[in-house]
Amino acid sequence: MRIFGISLYLIIAVFFAVHAVRTQQNMFWLLILFLFPGLGSLVYFFVIYLPSLRQSHGARAATRAISQLVDPNRAVREARTDFDRTPTVAHRMRLAAALLDAGNAAEALEHYQLAVNGPFSSDPALLQGLARAQFANGNAAATQETLEKLFAVHPPARQQSEPALLYARALAAIGAPGTRAAFETALASASDAAPRCLYADWLTTQPNDADRQRARDLYAEIVHDGKHWPRHAREHNSEWLQRAQAALSR
Repeated sequence: MRIFGISLYLIIAVFFAVHAVRTQQNMFWLLILFLFPGLGSLVYFFVIYLPSLRQSHGARAATRAISQLVDPNRAVREARTDFDRTPTVAHRMRLAAALLDAGNAAEALEHYQLAVNGPFSSDPALLQGLARAQFANGNAAATQETLEKLFAVHPPARQQSEPALLYARALAAIGAPGTRAAFETALASASDAAPRCLYADWLTTQPNDADRQRARDLYAEIVHDGKHWPRHAREHNSEWLQRAQAALSR
C-alpha cells in the first residue's frame, strides 16, 4: 500500500514536471517536484498550475459564459456607471462596446457617433467600433465608408482579421465591386473559420460553376479541419461548422 502511495506521488510529480517544461517554468520547479514529490506537487498546483488554468482560453470563455448567465447586464452596468462618473471618450467607447456586445446596437451606435465627432475622430479603435455598430444596425454603406477611413489612417488594419472580414461583409451586402478581393484578404488574415464560411456563402450566390465549386471546397475545408480542432476551437467555430455541414448536405 505504501509503494502504491509513493508511486502515485511520483506520477503526479511527473505530470507537473511535464507541465513545467512545456510552459517554460523555472527549472528549480523540477528539483522541488522530484526531491519532494508530495509537498512539491501541492505547492506547484496552487502556485503555477491552478493560475495557468484560470488564464486558459477555455477557462476565460467559461468564466465569461457564467458571468453572462448570472449577471447578463453587468458589463453594461459597470461601463455606464463609469461613464456617468467620468464622461471621457474612453469610457464612452467602453460603454458603446458593452452595449453592442449585449445586443443594443442602436444605443451603441449613438455613443460611437458622439465619440467620433470629437477630437478622437481618427482613433482606430473608435472607427472599428463605429463600423461594427453601423453594420449591426444594417447600414453596410456607412460601414464601408468608416472602414475605408480606418484603412486610410491606420493601413495595418486592412490586414487584420476583424476589420478585414467586416469590410468584405459590408461590400457583399451592398453588392459593391471589390467584394471578392476583400474576402480573399479576410481569408489571408483569418483567425477562425468565419471568413471561409462567409466567403463560401457569398460564392454560392455567384452565377458561375467555378465559384460554386470553390464554395463547396471552402465548406469542406471547415468540416475537415473541424475534426482536428481542440474543444475550445470547436466551441468557438460551432456556428460556422454547422453552416458548412448544412451547406454540404444540400
